[in-house]
Amino acid sequence: MGILEDKSNAQFFYKYLSKVYDQVNRINWTEEMRSEALEWLEFGANDRVLDVGCGTGFGTAGLLEYADNVHALDQSIHQMENAFEKFGKQGQVTFHMGDAERLPFTDNTFDIVWSSGSIEYWPNPIQGLKEIRRVAKPGGQILIVGPDYPSNPILQRAADAIMLFYDKDEADYMFTEAGFVDFHHYIQQASSRSPRAITTVARVPDENIQTHESFAASP
Repeated sequence: MGILEDKSNAQFFYKYLSKVYDQVNRINWTEEMRSEALEWLEFGANDRVLDVGCGTGFGTAGLLEYADNVHALDQSIHQMENAFEKFGKQGQVTFHMGDAERLPFTDNTFDIVWSSGSIEYWPNPIQGLKEIRRVAKPGGQILIVGPDYPSNPILQRAADAIMLFYDKDEADYMFTEAGFVDFHHYIQQASSRSPRAITTVARVPDENIQTHESFAASP
């Protein structure tokens, strides 16, 4: 387990990173990448949407372009305070303090669940994915963005020491263990020198969904 997969370490880390998070984050996870990911989802007029690990609200802002009923959850009050400044505490977004592995929502609540830049900090990502599946409606859509495992051996050792990085095979395993059968992985990258993101789009199983997996690199 990487040092930042410990919840207390992650909270301490974000207490200070939150001051510059938006500037740092947008180098590797850009508005163009966010827009591309949003296009892989199908939004309905009355969809209820959840952003898990919303942080300062970068993903949340993109979701608001497509949906009116947006909920955002994070365990770091320091990150969420930045989001409050953007959206207000009781404005466009309904905010929740909480843990991705113990979501404070009833079953079958959301049509779409989005999580970008959060799974890498979950001590038990399979449990987090199970929770996301639980709170999403049957046939609902899930989008998870995490860091792709680097190919360089030196970077691999550094990545393993910090937090969760995972490749297509590990993503297959995690989503299958969490009960998903219909999912697709995409690779996104801000530039040829930037770290790669692995973005998974999945549907919550129901009796009409057949097993289907694919792996694609974004053009």
